[in-house]
Amino acid sequence: MTRRSSGPRRGAVRSRRSGEDTRSIPSLAAPALVVLAAEPLYLLVDTAVVGHLGGVPLAGLAVGGGLLGYVAALLNFLAYGTTARAARRAGAGDRAGAVAEGVQATWLAAGLGIVLALAFQVLAGPLTRALAGGAGAVAAGAEQWLRVASPGLPLLLVALAGNGWLRGVQDLRRPVGYVLAGSLASLVLCPLLVHAAGLGLVGSALANLAGQTVSATCFGRALVRELRRQDIPWRPRWSSLRAQLVLGRDLLLRAAVLQLAFAAAAAVVARSGTAELGAHQVALQLWLFLALVLDAYAIAAQTLVGHALGAGRPDAARRTARRVSAWGLGTGIVVAAALLALRPVLPPLFTDDPAVLAEAAVVWWFLALMQPLAGVVFALDGVLMGAGDVAYLRTVTLGSAAVGFVPLSLLSGRLGWGLAGVWSGLTLFIVLRLVGVGVRVAGDRWLQAPARVTG
Repeated sequence: MTRRSSGPRRGAVRSRRSGEDTRSIPSLAAPALVVLAAEPLYLLVDTAVVGHLGGVPLAGLAVGGGLLGYVAALLNFLAYGTTARAARRAGAGDRAGAVAEGVQATWLAAGLGIVLALAFQVLAGPLTRALAGGAGAVAAGAEQWLRVASPGLPLLLVALAGNGWLRGVQDLRRPVGYVLAGSLASLVLCPLLVHAAGLGLVGSALANLAGQTVSATCFGRALVRELRRQDIPWRPRWSSLRAQLVLGRDLLLRAAVLQLAFAAAAAVVARSGTAELGAHQVALQLWLFLALVLDAYAIAAQTLVGHALGAGRPDAARRTARRVSAWGLGTGIVVAAALLALRPVLPPLFTDDPAVLAEAAVVWWFLALMQPLAGVVFALDGVLMGAGDVAYLRTVTLGSAAVGFVPLSLLSGRLGWGLAGVWSGLTLFIVLRLVGVGVRVAGDRWLQAPARVTG
């Protein structure tokens, strides 16, 4: 298949300079934003629905939902690693090879999901008690939620893999419909099951599971149709699976460091009290939601950089890095201003508990003022992922967590600094990552990072 026949989809623009893809960052980021924001938006609604049951159920959701979220974030290499590999192949004119990466990623996702779902059934009790600081109402609620929701892990991971290969071939529109269909199912069912049916936390978990089933089914059908159209083998290929795991190894370790750091922070907050944990849940869900909103620029950068380097255009990759950094910074400033303006309005949407609201006011300034820095960090993460420079990203993330986030979180627990100490650690973590990725992108080594698309 020639490059012309496998090039960008409708709406792309071609430059006169070496056939450069000049599709705008916003045109790629907008559909990515919808996909990225749909799941955390549902989690925000879920948090608000459960929050009106009281502080204890909200804390239980924080522990149980946090554990499931940690695993999903830990395995996000199924999306990001697949995007990088598929984009390199698509940029070189090999669409069939890009889709084949999606086949192998889907097999990997299904296998990992089944193993982890079984592990959660066995370990749900000990894990939730460890994070909740011992047996009690919070731990019991978290365990109940986790046992009901964890069978959806294979479905969640299959959807991650589907997003990855579709992004790699610059098809960011179909995932919008697939993810929205699942999120809409969850949004409708959550209040009905939690309050109308009186199922409480179990209703929250069932709504989560239903939405994941809808999304995974849509992504699976899209992959099957593509296989039939291009006669691509559907069987697992061990060489390709191993090659994906090589790229995924560094992304997995990077994600593991992130999730362990967040888990340590949550454990510190849990021991501070129920109100602190509830406020941390509200603020953290907002932070994760906004992080994924800003990460839309990273998806655009990853796709464009992968295509540019796959086609042998390093200058285009560097221009993408500059453009996406500017967009990330500007959007972060807008988000920060909105958070500060809406400070009296947003926290009461999630809970009416006065103690939780008082603690939420403590972290609000941290949440808002770190957004411009985070916008640049996440954008440049996408640039380096698209270039395959994930080993460097791993090192920067590990170093920033070890020097900034984790020490301050643990120290805040010992010295009684509470939420302010934990969120100071998160802010320092963002600052250190910004320095690390900024220095890297300013140089040239990332442009020669290994493509790792063999196999």
